[in-house]
Amino acid sequence: MNTVLCSVSGIQNKEGKTQIKNALNKLKGVQEVGVNLSTGTVKVDYNEPATELEIKNCIEHTGFKIEYE
Repeated sequence: MNTVLCSVSGIQNKEGKTQIKNALNKLKGVQEVGVNLSTGTVKVDYNEPATELEIKNCIEHTGFKIEYE
Protein backbone atom coordinates (compact mmCIF):
# COMPACT_ATOMS: atom_id res chain seq x y z
CA MET A 1 0.00 0.00 0.00
CA ASN A 2 1.27 3.45 -0.96
CA THR A 3 0.41 6.73 0.70
CA VAL A 4 0.45 10.26 -0.67
CA LEU A 5 0.02 13.35 1.52
CA CYS A 6 -0.77 16.66 -0.18
CA SER A 7 -1.16 20.19 1.13
CA VAL A 8 -4.21 21.53 -0.66
CA SER A 9 -5.43 25.12 -0.68
CA GLY A 10 -9.06 26.05 -1.10
CA ILE A 11 -10.69 23.40 1.10
CA GLN A 12 -12.92 25.66 3.16
CA ASN A 13 -15.82 23.50 4.29
CA LYS A 14 -17.49 20.10 4.37
CA GLU A 15 -18.69 20.49 0.79
CA GLY A 16 -15.11 20.81 -0.47
CA LYS A 17 -14.06 17.87 1.66
CA THR A 18 -16.88 15.77 0.20
CA GLN A 19 -16.02 16.82 -3.38
CA ILE A 20 -12.42 15.68 -2.98
CA LYS A 21 -13.35 12.40 -1.28
CA ASN A 22 -15.99 11.54 -3.90
CA ALA A 23 -13.63 12.31 -6.81
CA LEU A 24 -10.72 10.32 -5.36
CA ASN A 25 -12.90 7.34 -4.41
CA LYS A 26 -13.78 6.95 -8.11
CA LEU A 27 -10.13 6.21 -8.95
CA LYS A 28 -9.39 2.51 -9.29
CA GLY A 29 -6.92 1.46 -6.59
CA VAL A 30 -7.71 4.18 -4.03
CA GLN A 31 -8.31 2.49 -0.66
CA GLU A 32 -8.82 5.33 1.81
CA VAL A 33 -9.08 9.12 1.63
CA GLY A 34 -8.60 11.42 4.60
CA VAL A 35 -9.20 15.17 4.34
CA ASN A 36 -8.14 17.38 7.25
CA LEU A 37 -9.86 20.77 7.05
CA SER A 38 -7.81 22.36 9.86
CA THR A 39 -4.43 21.59 8.27
CA GLY A 40 -5.58 21.64 4.62
CA THR A 41 -4.11 18.23 3.90
CA VAL A 42 -5.35 15.27 1.91
CA LYS A 43 -3.98 11.80 2.70
CA VAL A 44 -4.65 8.99 0.25
CA ASP A 45 -3.82 5.31 0.72
CA TYR A 46 -3.75 3.51 -2.61
CA ASN A 47 -2.60 0.47 -4.56
CA GLU A 48 -2.02 -0.17 -8.26
CA PRO A 49 -3.33 0.87 -10.75
CA ALA A 50 -3.67 4.31 -9.07
CA THR A 51 -0.57 6.53 -9.17
CA GLU A 52 0.52 9.57 -7.17
CA LEU A 53 0.33 11.72 -10.32
CA GLU A 54 -3.20 10.51 -11.08
CA ILE A 55 -4.30 11.32 -7.52
CA LYS A 56 -2.79 14.82 -7.65
CA ASN A 57 -4.37 15.48 -11.05
CA CYS A 58 -7.73 14.33 -9.70
CA ILE A 59 -7.51 16.80 -6.79
CA GLU A 60 -6.60 19.66 -9.13
CA HIS A 61 -9.33 18.78 -11.64
CA THR A 62 -11.83 18.95 -8.78
CA GLY A 63 -10.96 22.64 -8.48
CA PHE A 64 -8.40 22.69 -5.68
CA LYS A 65 -4.73 23.61 -5.78
CA ILE A 66 -1.92 21.47 -4.45
CA GLU A 67 0.78 23.52 -2.75
CA TYR A 68 4.17 22.22 -3.83
CA GLU A 69 7.13 22.91 -1.61
